Amino acid sequence: MLTTAFFLAILLIGVPIGICLCLAGIVYILASGNPVLFQSFPLQMFGGVDSYGLIAIPLFILIGEIMNSGGITRRLVDLSMAFVGAVRGGLAYVNILANMLVSSIIGSATAQVAIMSQVMVPEMERQGYDKTFAAGITVYGGMLGPIIPPSVMFVVYSVLAQVAVGDMLIAGILPGILLTVLFFIVIAAMGFFYNYPRSEQRTLRQRAHTVLTASPTLLLPVVIVGSILAGLANPTEAAAVGALGAALIGRYVTKEFDLRRMPELLVRTGIYSAIVLFLVAAAAVFSWILIFGKVPQAAAEWIRTVAKDPVSFMLLTNVILLVIGTVIDGIPGLIMTVPILLPIATDVYGIDPRHFGVVVVVNLVLGLMSPPVGLSFFVAAAVTGAKPGRMFIVTLPFFLICCVALVLLSIFPSLSLGLLK
Repeated sequence: MLTTAFFLAILLIGVPIGICLCLAGIVYILASGNPVLFQSFPLQMFGGVDSYGLIAIPLFILIGEIMNSGGITRRLVDLSMAFVGAVRGGLAYVNILANMLVSSIIGSATAQVAIMSQVMVPEMERQGYDKTFAAGITVYGGMLGPIIPPSVMFVVYSVLAQVAVGDMLIAGILPGILLTVLFFIVIAAMGFFYNYPRSEQRTLRQRAHTVLTASPTLLLPVVIVGSILAGLANPTEAAAVGALGAALIGRYVTKEFDLRRMPELLVRTGIYSAIVLFLVAAAAVFSWILIFGKVPQAAAEWIRTVAKDPVSFMLLTNVILLVIGTVIDGIPGLIMTVPILLPIATDVYGIDPRHFGVVVVVNLVLGLMSPPVGLSFFVAAAVTGAKPGRMFIVTLPFFLICCVALVLLSIFPSLSLGLLK
Protein backbone atom coordinates (compact mmCIF):
# COMPACT_ATOMS: atom_id res chain seq x y z
CA MET A 1 0.00 0.00 0.00
CA LEU A 2 2.85 2.38 0.84
CA THR A 3 4.47 1.79 -2.56
CA THR A 4 1.15 2.30 -4.38
CA ALA A 5 0.38 5.53 -2.50
CA PHE A 6 3.89 6.87 -3.15
CA PHE A 7 3.70 5.97 -6.84
CA LEU A 8 0.31 7.68 -7.33
CA ALA A 9 1.40 10.75 -5.36
CA ILE A 10 4.54 11.45 -7.41
CA LEU A 11 2.70 10.60 -10.64
CA LEU A 12 -0.05 13.12 -9.89
CA ILE A 13 2.42 15.92 -9.13
CA GLY A 14 3.95 15.49 -12.58
CA VAL A 15 7.07 13.36 -12.05
CA PRO A 16 7.95 11.62 -15.35
CA ILE A 17 6.59 8.10 -15.52
CA GLY A 18 10.02 6.46 -15.91
CA ILE A 19 11.29 8.14 -12.73
CA CYS A 20 8.04 7.18 -10.96
CA LEU A 21 8.55 3.51 -11.78
CA CYS A 22 12.14 3.49 -10.55
CA LEU A 23 11.38 5.41 -7.35
CA ALA A 24 8.42 3.13 -6.62
CA GLY A 25 10.77 0.16 -6.89
CA ILE A 26 13.19 1.74 -4.43
CA VAL A 27 10.39 2.51 -1.95
CA TYR A 28 9.14 -1.09 -2.20
CA ILE A 29 12.60 -2.48 -1.45
CA LEU A 30 12.97 -0.17 1.56
CA ALA A 31 9.48 -1.03 2.83
CA SER A 32 10.09 -4.76 2.40
CA GLY A 33 13.14 -4.63 4.69
CA ASN A 34 15.15 -6.63 2.16
CA PRO A 35 17.99 -4.30 1.04
CA VAL A 36 19.78 -7.13 -0.77
CA LEU A 37 17.27 -6.54 -3.60
CA PHE A 38 19.16 -3.34 -4.44
CA GLN A 39 21.85 -5.56 -5.95
CA SER A 40 19.37 -6.78 -8.56
CA PHE A 41 17.98 -3.31 -9.33
CA PRO A 42 20.56 -2.30 -12.00
CA LEU A 43 20.58 -5.83 -13.41
CA GLN A 44 16.83 -5.69 -13.96
CA MET A 45 17.12 -2.32 -15.71
CA PHE A 46 19.89 -3.55 -17.98
CA GLY A 47 18.04 -6.77 -18.72
CA GLY A 48 14.98 -4.78 -19.77
CA VAL A 49 16.80 -3.16 -22.69
CA ASP A 50 19.08 -6.08 -23.50
CA SER A 51 16.97 -7.08 -26.50
CA TYR A 52 17.89 -7.15 -30.18
CA GLY A 53 14.34 -6.18 -31.15
CA LEU A 54 14.64 -2.80 -29.42
CA ILE A 55 17.23 -1.70 -31.99
CA ALA A 56 14.30 -1.24 -34.36
CA ILE A 57 12.95 1.68 -32.30
CA PRO A 58 15.63 4.31 -33.13
CA LEU A 59 15.69 3.11 -36.73
CA PHE A 60 11.93 3.54 -37.15
CA ILE A 61 12.15 6.99 -35.56
CA LEU A 62 14.99 7.91 -37.91
CA ILE A 63 12.91 6.83 -40.92
CA GLY A 64 10.17 9.26 -39.91
CA GLU A 65 12.64 12.12 -39.45
CA ILE A 66 14.29 11.54 -42.84
CA MET A 67 10.95 11.05 -44.57
CA ASN A 68 9.58 14.36 -43.33
CA SER A 69 12.80 16.21 -44.06
CA GLY A 70 12.98 14.74 -47.58
CA GLY A 71 9.49 15.76 -48.70
CA ILE A 72 8.28 12.16 -48.83
CA THR A 73 5.27 12.88 -46.61
CA ARG A 74 3.92 15.51 -48.99
CA ARG A 75 4.26 13.21 -51.99
CA LEU A 76 2.36 10.46 -50.22
CA VAL A 77 -0.45 12.98 -49.65
CA ASP A 78 -0.38 13.89 -53.36
CA LEU A 79 -0.54 10.20 -54.22
CA SER A 80 -3.60 9.80 -52.01
CA MET A 81 -5.27 12.72 -53.78
CA ALA A 82 -4.68 11.07 -57.13
CA PHE A 83 -6.66 8.01 -56.02
CA VAL A 84 -9.66 9.99 -54.74
CA GLY A 85 -12.02 11.45 -57.31
CA ALA A 86 -14.25 14.50 -57.02
CA VAL A 87 -16.42 12.91 -54.34
CA ARG A 88 -18.17 14.65 -51.47
CA GLY A 89 -15.75 14.91 -48.57
CA GLY A 90 -12.88 13.89 -50.85
CA LEU A 91 -10.15 15.61 -48.84
CA ALA A 92 -11.37 13.87 -45.67
CA TYR A 93 -10.85 10.52 -47.42
CA VAL A 94 -7.46 11.74 -48.61
CA ASN A 95 -6.56 12.68 -45.03
CA ILE A 96 -7.23 9.15 -43.75
CA LEU A 97 -5.65 7.44 -46.78
CA ALA A 98 -2.53 9.60 -46.56
CA ASN A 99 -2.28 8.88 -42.83
CA MET A 100 -2.55 5.17 -43.60
CA LEU A 101 0.37 5.39 -46.05
CA VAL A 102 2.46 7.56 -43.74
CA SER A 103 1.72 5.34 -40.73
CA SER A 104 3.47 2.46 -42.49
CA ILE A 105 6.67 4.48 -42.11
CA ILE A 106 6.43 6.70 -39.00
CA GLY A 107 4.82 4.41 -36.41
CA SER A 108 4.09 7.09 -33.78
CA ALA A 109 0.65 8.66 -33.27
CA THR A 110 1.72 12.02 -31.82
CA ALA A 111 4.58 12.48 -34.32
CA GLN A 112 2.24 11.65 -37.18
CA VAL A 113 -0.44 14.06 -35.94
CA ALA A 114 2.13 16.86 -35.73
CA ILE A 115 3.41 16.20 -39.25
CA MET A 116 0.06 15.62 -40.96
CA SER A 117 -1.62 18.58 -39.25
CA GLN A 118 0.88 20.86 -40.96
CA VAL A 119 0.23 19.23 -44.34
CA MET A 120 -3.53 18.49 -44.39
CA VAL A 121 -5.31 21.06 -42.23
CA PRO A 122 -4.36 24.18 -44.26
CA GLU A 123 -5.35 22.43 -47.50
CA MET A 124 -8.69 21.30 -46.08
CA GLU A 125 -9.35 24.83 -44.79
CA ARG A 126 -8.57 26.23 -48.23
CA GLN A 127 -11.19 23.97 -49.79
CA GLY A 128 -13.92 24.97 -47.34
CA TYR A 129 -13.67 22.53 -44.43
CA ASP A 130 -14.03 23.68 -40.85
CA LYS A 131 -10.57 23.89 -39.26
CA THR A 132 -11.71 22.09 -36.14
CA PHE A 133 -13.05 19.14 -38.14
CA ALA A 134 -9.92 19.06 -40.32
CA ALA A 135 -7.66 18.95 -37.25
CA GLY A 136 -9.86 16.37 -35.51
CA ILE A 137 -9.94 13.95 -38.44
CA THR A 138 -6.16 14.29 -38.74
CA VAL A 139 -5.92 13.19 -35.09
CA TYR A 140 -7.91 10.02 -35.81
CA GLY A 141 -5.88 9.39 -38.94
CA GLY A 142 -2.77 9.60 -36.77
CA MET A 143 -4.23 6.82 -34.65
CA LEU A 144 -3.20 4.44 -37.44
CA GLY A 145 0.48 5.21 -36.75
CA PRO A 146 1.03 2.84 -33.80
CA ILE A 147 -1.21 0.14 -35.34
CA ILE A 148 -0.07 -0.33 -38.95
CA PRO A 149 3.57 -1.52 -38.97
CA PRO A 150 6.12 -0.31 -38.14
CA SER A 151 5.01 0.52 -34.60
CA VAL A 152 7.15 1.53 -31.65
CA MET A 153 4.36 0.46 -29.28
CA PHE A 154 4.24 -3.04 -30.77
CA VAL A 155 8.02 -3.33 -30.44
CA VAL A 156 7.82 -2.34 -26.75
CA TYR A 157 4.92 -4.75 -26.19
CA SER A 158 6.89 -7.55 -27.87
CA VAL A 159 9.73 -7.07 -25.39
CA LEU A 160 7.36 -6.90 -22.41
CA ALA A 161 5.37 -9.96 -23.52
CA GLN A 162 8.35 -11.92 -24.89
CA VAL A 163 6.72 -12.52 -28.29
CA ALA A 164 8.23 -12.12 -31.76
CA VAL A 165 8.38 -8.50 -32.92
CA GLY A 166 7.57 -9.56 -36.49
CA ASP A 167 4.40 -11.35 -35.35
CA MET A 168 3.16 -8.26 -33.52
CA LEU A 169 3.83 -5.98 -36.48
CA ILE A 170 1.98 -8.30 -38.84
CA ALA A 171 -0.90 -8.59 -36.35
CA GLY A 172 -1.45 -4.84 -36.65
CA ILE A 173 -2.13 -4.85 -40.41
CA LEU A 174 -5.75 -6.09 -40.42
CA PRO A 175 -6.83 -3.89 -37.46
CA GLY A 176 -5.30 -0.89 -39.26
CA ILE A 177 -7.24 -1.70 -42.43
CA LEU A 178 -10.42 -2.26 -40.39
CA LEU A 179 -10.12 1.16 -38.76
CA THR A 180 -9.45 2.81 -42.13
CA VAL A 181 -12.59 1.26 -43.64
CA LEU A 182 -14.69 2.26 -40.62
CA PHE A 183 -13.36 5.82 -40.84
CA PHE A 184 -14.36 5.91 -44.52
CA ILE A 185 -17.88 4.85 -43.56
CA VAL A 186 -18.11 7.64 -40.98
CA ILE A 187 -16.84 10.20 -43.50
CA ALA A 188 -19.42 9.06 -46.05
CA ALA A 189 -22.25 9.41 -43.51
CA MET A 190 -21.05 12.78 -42.18
CA GLY A 191 -20.34 14.06 -45.69
CA PHE A 192 -23.93 13.33 -46.71
CA PHE A 193 -25.34 14.90 -43.53
CA TYR A 194 -23.12 18.02 -43.42
CA ASN A 195 -22.74 18.46 -47.20
CA TYR A 196 -18.93 18.46 -47.21
CA PRO A 197 -17.24 20.10 -50.24
CA ARG A 198 -16.18 17.93 -53.13
CA SER A 199 -12.49 17.49 -53.84
CA GLU A 200 -10.97 19.20 -56.86
CA GLN A 201 -11.50 17.48 -60.17
CA ARG A 202 -8.27 16.24 -61.73
CA THR A 203 -7.76 15.16 -65.29
CA LEU A 204 -6.46 11.71 -66.10
CA ARG A 205 -3.17 13.25 -67.20
CA GLN A 206 -2.80 15.11 -63.89
CA ARG A 207 -3.46 11.94 -61.92
CA ALA A 208 -1.01 9.95 -64.02
CA HIS A 209 1.68 12.60 -63.49
CA THR A 210 1.08 12.59 -59.72
CA VAL A 211 1.29 8.80 -59.56
CA LEU A 212 4.50 8.72 -61.60
CA THR A 213 6.06 11.47 -59.48
CA ALA A 214 5.04 10.11 -56.07
CA SER A 215 5.04 6.34 -56.61
CA PRO A 216 8.77 5.90 -55.81
CA THR A 217 7.94 6.95 -52.23
CA LEU A 218 5.78 3.81 -51.94
CA LEU A 219 8.97 1.79 -52.05
CA LEU A 220 9.46 2.58 -48.36
CA PRO A 221 6.33 0.86 -46.97
CA VAL A 222 6.72 -1.92 -49.53
CA VAL A 223 10.32 -2.58 -48.44
CA ILE A 224 9.61 -2.31 -44.70
CA VAL A 225 6.33 -4.21 -44.47
CA GLY A 226 6.88 -6.48 -47.48
CA SER A 227 10.26 -7.76 -46.31
CA ILE A 228 8.79 -8.64 -42.89
CA LEU A 229 5.72 -10.34 -44.37
CA ALA A 230 7.83 -12.29 -46.88
CA GLY A 231 10.25 -13.42 -44.17
CA LEU A 232 13.19 -11.80 -45.99
CA ALA A 233 14.15 -9.65 -43.00
CA ASN A 234 13.33 -9.28 -39.34
CA PRO A 235 11.88 -5.91 -38.16
CA THR A 236 15.28 -4.54 -37.14
CA GLU A 237 16.85 -5.36 -40.51
CA ALA A 238 13.80 -4.00 -42.35
CA ALA A 239 14.03 -0.76 -40.34
CA ALA A 240 17.73 -0.39 -41.21
CA VAL A 241 17.03 -0.88 -44.92
CA GLY A 242 14.07 1.50 -44.64
CA ALA A 243 16.23 4.25 -43.11
CA LEU A 244 18.75 3.89 -45.95
CA GLY A 245 15.91 3.82 -48.50
CA ALA A 246 14.34 6.98 -47.05
CA ALA A 247 17.68 8.80 -47.28
CA LEU A 248 18.25 7.68 -50.89
CA ILE A 249 14.72 8.58 -52.00
CA GLY A 250 14.89 11.95 -50.26
CA ARG A 251 18.32 12.69 -51.77
CA TYR A 252 17.96 11.43 -55.34
CA VAL A 253 14.21 11.14 -56.06
CA THR A 254 12.50 14.01 -54.25
CA LYS A 255 15.85 15.88 -54.06
CA GLU A 256 14.79 17.66 -50.86
CA PHE A 257 16.88 15.78 -48.30
CA ASP A 258 20.01 17.70 -47.33
CA LEU A 259 22.73 15.46 -45.89
CA ARG A 260 23.97 18.42 -43.83
CA ARG A 261 20.80 18.05 -41.71
CA MET A 262 21.68 14.47 -40.80
CA PRO A 263 23.42 15.34 -37.49
CA GLU A 264 20.33 17.28 -36.37
CA LEU A 265 18.04 14.37 -37.29
CA LEU A 266 20.30 11.89 -35.49
CA VAL A 267 20.30 14.00 -32.33
CA ARG A 268 16.48 14.19 -32.32
CA THR A 269 16.28 10.46 -32.98
CA GLY A 270 18.70 9.75 -30.15
CA ILE A 271 16.79 11.90 -27.66
CA TYR A 272 13.43 10.30 -28.41
CA SER A 273 14.95 6.80 -28.46
CA ALA A 274 16.63 7.39 -25.10
CA ILE A 275 13.29 8.40 -23.57
CA VAL A 276 11.57 5.27 -24.90
CA LEU A 277 14.38 2.92 -23.87
CA PHE A 278 14.59 4.42 -20.37
CA LEU A 279 10.86 3.71 -20.03
CA VAL A 280 11.47 0.12 -21.09
CA ALA A 281 14.30 -0.24 -18.54
CA ALA A 282 12.10 1.23 -15.81
CA ALA A 283 9.34 -1.16 -16.89
CA ALA A 284 11.63 -4.11 -16.25
CA VAL A 285 12.13 -2.97 -12.65
CA PHE A 286 8.39 -2.32 -12.27
CA SER A 287 7.52 -5.80 -13.58
CA TRP A 288 10.08 -7.40 -11.28
CA ILE A 289 8.59 -5.58 -8.26
CA LEU A 290 5.06 -6.57 -9.26
CA ILE A 291 5.98 -10.22 -9.57
CA PHE A 292 7.94 -10.16 -6.31
CA GLY A 293 4.94 -8.57 -4.57
CA LYS A 294 2.53 -11.11 -6.14
CA VAL A 295 0.38 -8.33 -7.61
CA PRO A 296 -0.62 -10.29 -10.78
CA GLN A 297 -1.92 -13.15 -8.64
CA ALA A 298 -4.04 -10.79 -6.52
CA ALA A 299 -5.39 -9.05 -9.63
CA ALA A 300 -6.20 -12.42 -11.22
CA GLU A 301 -8.27 -13.45 -8.22
CA TRP A 302 -10.32 -10.26 -8.40
CA ILE A 303 -10.82 -10.41 -12.16
CA ARG A 304 -11.95 -14.05 -11.95
CA THR A 305 -14.85 -12.98 -9.78
CA VAL A 306 -15.96 -10.44 -12.43
CA ALA A 307 -15.05 -11.98 -15.79
CA LYS A 308 -16.28 -15.54 -16.32
CA ASP A 309 -14.98 -16.11 -19.87
CA PRO A 310 -12.37 -14.68 -22.31
CA VAL A 311 -14.83 -12.30 -24.00
CA SER A 312 -15.99 -10.72 -20.73
CA PHE A 313 -12.35 -10.45 -19.64
CA MET A 314 -11.43 -8.64 -22.85
CA LEU A 315 -14.36 -6.25 -22.51
CA LEU A 316 -13.43 -5.55 -18.88
CA THR A 317 -9.84 -4.97 -19.99
CA ASN A 318 -11.07 -2.48 -22.58
CA VAL A 319 -12.81 -0.42 -19.92
CA ILE A 320 -9.77 -0.50 -17.62
CA LEU A 321 -7.32 0.44 -20.38
CA LEU A 322 -9.53 3.17 -21.80
CA VAL A 323 -9.65 4.83 -18.39
CA ILE A 324 -5.87 4.50 -18.00
CA GLY A 325 -5.26 5.70 -21.56
CA THR A 326 -7.14 8.94 -20.96
CA VAL A 327 -4.51 10.17 -18.51
CA ILE A 328 -1.33 8.25 -19.41
CA ASP A 329 0.52 8.11 -22.75
CA GLY A 330 0.68 4.88 -24.77
CA ILE A 331 4.09 3.43 -23.91
CA PRO A 332 3.89 4.22 -20.16
CA GLY A 333 0.38 2.72 -20.24
CA LEU A 334 1.80 -0.48 -21.74
CA ILE A 335 4.51 -0.58 -19.13
CA MET A 336 2.06 -0.22 -16.25
CA THR A 337 -0.62 -2.66 -17.44
CA VAL A 338 0.96 -5.46 -19.46
CA PRO A 339 2.94 -7.05 -16.58
CA ILE A 340 -0.32 -7.31 -14.59
CA LEU A 341 -2.92 -8.16 -17.24
CA LEU A 342 -0.96 -10.33 -19.69
CA PRO A 343 -0.34 -13.27 -17.31
CA ILE A 344 -4.06 -13.26 -16.47
CA ALA A 345 -5.04 -13.17 -20.15
CA THR A 346 -2.76 -16.03 -21.16
CA ASP A 347 -2.74 -18.27 -18.07
CA VAL A 348 -6.32 -17.86 -16.82
CA TYR A 349 -8.31 -17.24 -20.01
CA GLY A 350 -6.04 -18.79 -22.65
CA ILE A 351 -5.92 -15.67 -24.83
CA ASP A 352 -3.20 -15.48 -27.49
CA PRO A 353 -0.65 -12.86 -26.32
CA ARG A 354 -0.51 -11.39 -29.86
CA HIS A 355 -4.28 -10.92 -29.95
CA PHE A 356 -4.17 -9.40 -26.48
CA GLY A 357 -1.34 -7.08 -27.54
CA VAL A 358 -3.31 -5.69 -30.47
CA VAL A 359 -6.32 -4.92 -28.27
CA VAL A 360 -4.12 -3.29 -25.61
CA VAL A 361 -2.27 -1.10 -28.12
CA VAL A 362 -5.43 0.01 -29.95
CA ASN A 363 -7.09 0.77 -26.64
CA LEU A 364 -4.22 2.85 -25.29
CA VAL A 365 -3.90 4.71 -28.60
CA LEU A 366 -7.61 5.53 -28.43
CA GLY A 367 -6.88 6.99 -25.00
CA LEU A 368 -4.77 9.64 -26.78
CA MET A 369 -8.06 10.91 -28.26
CA SER A 370 -10.10 10.68 -25.05
CA PRO A 371 -10.85 13.40 -22.45
CA PRO A 372 -9.72 14.64 -20.01
CA VAL A 373 -6.20 14.69 -21.50
CA GLY A 374 -6.49 13.66 -25.17
CA LEU A 375 -2.80 14.28 -25.89
CA SER A 376 -3.16 13.99 -29.67
CA PHE A 377 -5.83 16.72 -29.68
CA PHE A 378 -3.44 19.04 -27.85
CA VAL A 379 -0.68 18.26 -30.37
CA ALA A 380 -3.03 19.12 -33.24
CA ALA A 381 -4.19 22.24 -31.39
CA ALA A 382 -0.61 23.44 -30.97
CA VAL A 383 -0.02 23.11 -34.72
CA THR A 384 -3.36 24.39 -36.05
CA GLY A 385 -4.80 26.66 -33.35
CA ALA A 386 -8.05 24.67 -33.11
CA LYS A 387 -9.59 24.07 -29.69
CA PRO A 388 -9.05 20.52 -28.29
CA GLY A 389 -12.45 20.22 -26.59
CA ARG A 390 -14.38 21.26 -29.69
CA MET A 391 -12.26 18.90 -31.81
CA PHE A 392 -13.43 15.96 -29.70
CA ILE A 393 -17.10 16.98 -29.94
CA VAL A 394 -17.01 17.58 -33.71
CA THR A 395 -15.34 14.22 -34.38
CA LEU A 396 -17.29 12.22 -31.77
CA PRO A 397 -18.59 9.73 -34.42
CA PHE A 398 -14.98 8.67 -35.06
CA PHE A 399 -14.47 7.99 -31.36
CA LEU A 400 -17.63 5.88 -31.24
CA ILE A 401 -16.65 3.86 -34.32
CA CYS A 402 -13.23 3.23 -32.70
CA CYS A 403 -15.06 1.78 -29.69
CA VAL A 404 -16.99 -0.49 -32.08
CA ALA A 405 -13.70 -1.59 -33.65
CA LEU A 406 -12.29 -2.37 -30.19
CA VAL A 407 -15.25 -4.61 -29.39
CA LEU A 408 -14.86 -6.41 -32.74
CA LEU A 409 -11.14 -6.91 -32.18
CA SER A 410 -11.81 -8.21 -28.66
CA ILE A 411 -14.45 -10.73 -29.74
CA PHE A 412 -12.88 -11.96 -33.00
CA PRO A 413 -9.18 -12.91 -32.64
CA SER A 414 -8.99 -13.62 -36.39
CA LEU A 415 -9.11 -9.86 -37.03
CA SER A 416 -5.67 -9.68 -35.42
CA LEU A 417 -4.22 -13.11 -36.13
CA GLY A 418 -5.61 -13.75 -39.61
CA LEU A 419 -2.32 -13.05 -41.40
CA LEU A 420 -0.33 -15.14 -38.92
CA LYS A 421 -2.07 -18.44 -39.62
